[in-house]
Amino acid sequence: MTTTSSDLYPVTRLADVREATAAAGVGALLLTPGPDLRYVTGYDALALERLTCLVVPADGDPFMVVPRLELPAAEHSPAARLGVEFVPWDETADPYALVAGRVGPVATVGLADRMWAMQSLRFRAAMPGAGQVLAGSVLRGLRMRKSAGEIAALREAGAAIDAVHAQVPDLLKAGRTEREVGRDIAEAILAAGHATVDFVIVGSGPNGASPHHELSDRVIQAGDPVVVDIGGQMPSGYCSDSTRVYSVGEPPAGFAEYYEVLRRAQDAACAAVRPGVSCEAVDAAARDVIAEAGHGDHFIHRTGHGIGLETHEEPYIVSGNTEPLAPGFAFSVEPGIYLPGRHGARIEDIVVCTDTGHERLNNRPRDLVVA
Repeated sequence: MTTTSSDLYPVTRLADVREATAAAGVGALLLTPGPDLRYVTGYDALALERLTCLVVPADGDPFMVVPRLELPAAEHSPAARLGVEFVPWDETADPYALVAGRVGPVATVGLADRMWAMQSLRFRAAMPGAGQVLAGSVLRGLRMRKSAGEIAALREAGAAIDAVHAQVPDLLKAGRTEREVGRDIAEAILAAGHATVDFVIVGSGPNGASPHHELSDRVIQAGDPVVVDIGGQMPSGYCSDSTRVYSVGEPPAGFAEYYEVLRRAQDAACAAVRPGVSCEAVDAAARDVIAEAGHGDHFIHRTGHGIGLETHEEPYIVSGNTEPLAPGFAFSVEPGIYLPGRHGARIEDIVVCTDTGHERLNNRPRDLVVA
């Protein structure tokens, strides 16, 4: 199934956002370029020093302030289907005063989570009587619960990154550097259909014990375990993220044993996913297996993060998060074991909570792959 703009950004979403804004007691949402704006309208606007801002009042019609030179792009974006009024402004105008005048006096405004600081400060000066909160507090309930179209887009992203992992064993050779392998993987991510490469982690040998190592000029050696964590954004805007572990020849003593513990922990966490189960319970399902095997101190991060238009978004699968899972929640399940100075391992799949359980969106084998 190929998702369309209408699947991902339905015309009803704007009404849902306005209703959520009113329910939260926020006078208006102010959404500048970034994932919040794209979620509501489908418009992947350029982030510029010139203000582009969708205004969603709790009571009143939404409108979008755009620099006049960006008006053609806005009019040809998915936002045009929503019937939003475009309000262009000229180079010598003050768009912040324009927004403030049209919104009128309100007690609170919600600012896009990724709004630039200079823009939030300009809004504070233009609307001194309005308190500022994060728009994410209004949008989180909508963005966490993915629609059928969004899940289809994430499924496409999962299949695309799986196709890249299928090529990795042929790229990992003793004598190559992590950076050389990473360059080939980045090319494969684009060739598999992604619009952008968001990250490429190739952690060989001791570098595998650093979860966010990325790339270096270290030469991969025979016997090295290699953690490969990769992801990108599809043309739909939805993201991929998956980790597999490879060994260049036979792995070092003890590695296969703790890798098997990790595999069981990841399976246990995925099996725990179903509606009503808390986010922290999924984290505990993985953590308990690892701790019982004596590696509790070697699992140093949360079990997962939400994914959608951002690689990392709510919900977070971590101790202390009592949020109950609901159908449509999409997130990573990625426990890890890291032995500093030696090596490490992580297995990551994107999982969607369904009506009765879960669906994995990554389907490459999870066994240790000897390249």
